[in-house]
Order: sequence, then C-alpha cells, then structure tokens
Amino acid sequence: MKLVERDYSSKKDYPHYDTKRLREEYVVEDVFGIDDINLTYSYIDRIIFGGVVPATKEVILGSAPELRCEHFLDRRELGVINIGGKGKVTVDGKEYFLEHWDSLYVGRGNKEVKFDSVDYKNPAKFYLASSPAHKEYPTVLIPQDKADNRHLGQQATCNERTIHRFIVPETCQTCQLDMGLTHLEVGSVWNTMPCHTHARRMEVYLYFDMDDNNVVFHMMGPGDETRHLVMKNEQAVISPAWSIHSGVGTKNYTFIWAMCGENQDFDDMDEISTGDLR
Repeated sequence: MKLVERDYSSKKDYPHYDTKRLREEYVVEDVFGIDDINLTYSYIDRIIFGGVVPATKEVILGSAPELRCEHFLDRRELGVINIGGKGKVTVDGKEYFLEHWDSLYVGRGNKEVKFDSVDYKNPAKFYLASSPAHKEYPTVLIPQDKADNRHLGQQATCNERTIHRFIVPETCQTCQLDMGLTHLEVGSVWNTMPCHTHARRMEVYLYFDMDDNNVVFHMMGPGDETRHLVMKNEQAVISPAWSIHSGVGTKNYTFIWAMCGENQDFDDMDEISTGDLR
C-alpha cells in the first residue's frame, strides 16, 4: 500500500499559485494502483482517498505509519465504489460482491479488508474514501438501485444528470463520510452550476468515463477569485471548504464525490449566484 500526504493549503496563499502549484496542491493524477492500493492523505479534514485494481490477485488494506494504528479502520470509516468489473470486498471474513457502480460502507473497528476481482480479465476498480470516525456503525452494501437516486437538471442548460447518493444518512449511518456518484447525460457537460461552497465539510472529486481526447475544466477557489484545473480521466481533485467545485467537460462524463466534515446534510450549501462569479 502506498500513502502520500498532502498538507493544508491556505486561502490567502491560493491567489498567488500558478498552474503547476495549483496542481501540486489539489490534483492527484495517479489514483488507482494495479494490484496495490494508492492512497492520498489530505490534512484537510483528514480525508484519505485512492483506489485499487485487483488485476491478478487479492489486495489487503494495510495500515500506514502515518496513522499510528494497527489496523486502517481502528479510528476510521471507509466508503467504496466499484467503477470496474464485478468485484469482491471481504470485511473480517464476510464477503460483499459489488457490481459496476455498487457501493459499500465499512464501519470503524473492522480489522481486515480485502479487495478482489471476480474475473481478472475484467477486473474490478475500487475507489476508496475514508474519514476519521468516533463510533462504530454496521457495514452496509448499497447496490446502485438501492441508493438515493435523483435525476436533476435539463438538456437546455447542459446539466441533465443523475446523482446516485450511496453513502448518505438516507441509506446508512456514518460518523461523517458522505459519498456518491454523478453521471451526466449525453449532451450535458456542466456539474454543480450554479455553484456553491459548504464551510462545514470539504470534498474530493474523481472524474472518469472520459476518453483521451476529452477533459473537464474544474473550477475552484472563492467565488470572487476563481481558477480552473484541466482534469483528465481518472484524476482526482481536492476541494477545500472555502472553494467552489464545479466543472464543464468537452463531453459528458461521470464523477465520484466524497465529503467529510461536521455536517452530513447534503443540501447544506452556501450558494453563489452565477452573476457574482469572477
């Protein structure tokens, strides 16, 4: 298992960053490990996120020196979304099978978590997000059809999309982790516009379902001091609580959002009028 740390970033310093520095602070380009787990530990609300593709063998979620604990979930909870072929997650000996776009919540205190593919010719691709936890909650499998699914937007505004809310209070209990997946329909390219911030929690986006000729222009920063980041397929971006997190693609795409902080209310947003953006 590989874990890379990312330090806090300053809202006051942010306006002085060039593109290279912005990417160093906020973009993670190498998200998925092949037969290994790639993780990024952001000190913004201490979220850990990354991914694994079990291409030839089962992969075990280990601990890391930075966590100072025997097991990864001694003081944490974990969310998993599978964006590949059918996979299997084994939690303390119990097996959970995840089809494409299924999710699993794993509560604090579980000691052994293992990831595997049902067919190595079509391997699973597990995206992981973890936040600190103060209490143990049951592990819950959330298939796509059992998520809180919301169809929003319209073709006229280029934002027709379906939000699959997997790990939210409506589906399972967690300490602070929220997690889901948003898919934009063909012809729609905008997400989260009009935009917002939410000072009670930070967020990480993973953009995917894009070919090599398409990108997403991810908008970030305070509403009056915006910047953009060019995001390619299966790259992730860290969004501090003071930043907007909106994007427009050269084609439709899909993204996973993971949030942690002190408020799990999905609709807790500080909206910013499009006319006020700068």
